[in-house]
Amino acid sequence: MSRDRTRRDADRIDVRKTYKLYVGGAFPRSESARSYEVTDARGGFLANASLASRKDGRDAVVAARKAFGSWSTRTPYNRGQVVYRIAEVLESRRDQLEREVREATGVNAGGARAEVDQAVDRLVWYAGWADKLAQVVGNANPVAGPYFNLSSPEPTGVVAVMAPASPLLGLVSVVAPVITTGNTCVVVASQPHPLPAITLAEVMATADLPGGVVNVLTGHQGEIAPWLASHLDVDGLDLTGVDDADLARDLEVAAADNLKRVRRPGPEDLAADPRLDRMTRFVETKTVWHPVGT
Repeated sequence: MSRDRTRRDADRIDVRKTYKLYVGGAFPRSESARSYEVTDARGGFLANASLASRKDGRDAVVAARKAFGSWSTRTPYNRGQVVYRIAEVLESRRDQLEREVREATGVNAGGARAEVDQAVDRLVWYAGWADKLAQVVGNANPVAGPYFNLSSPEPTGVVAVMAPASPLLGLVSVVAPVITTGNTCVVVASQPHPLPAITLAEVMATADLPGGVVNVLTGHQGEIAPWLASHLDVDGLDLTGVDDADLARDLEVAAADNLKRVRRPGPEDLAADPRLDRMTRFVETKTVWHPVGT
């Protein structure tokens, strides 16, 4: 039986997957029709991935802006449900993700399993905070007068995220807090390890996340990031995955044109326990005054 199966497998044509972008809930090829080779930890060929252009970046920003209105006005509880659903679907595809992490980074099976476990747990953690953040960082402010003075967090808008090299856990660590707080995002995936990012995009596409809330671009960070940093319809910029100090400085300068919120962390351990600062970095504090009725 096993010999028959082996013979059938040898006779089959190898069906290779074409890895595309994820923009507006769809999986288009790059408008430039370019691609690049993705290799494993030993330099062996894995796949071809789309090489996004600045036009793809602009299309992703348009999709993110279009999705922002409805996503940001959902209840925090509902957003938490959607993020939790992403964790559920990711858990169901763990075998594929473990293999992709193992091939990309060269870690053993136990290391890949641990990374997928942490990614799922991190999504659950952020989902749980979705409807609690306002109680922690919001406030009823004491004022000298017959007024209610209430401060509450609101999402910043469209956030461009430079994903770190950590192909799955790092990606989840930068994306989950952005969307849980009601923002939408354009993610430039790790250039050497893009395959887990596209698999995560497929997970999101089947996990009740509206199209355009997360948009994933694969390709050269140095080619796409400057256009996102200078784009006037991008409201925030997360430079976690930028290792080039000169590029990071140039991106910060470009982001200043429309006063983007910029997160440029120093060296950090993305495997460490998450903290709320990733959620609060891309929210605005809205303060409302209301007279006390007599």
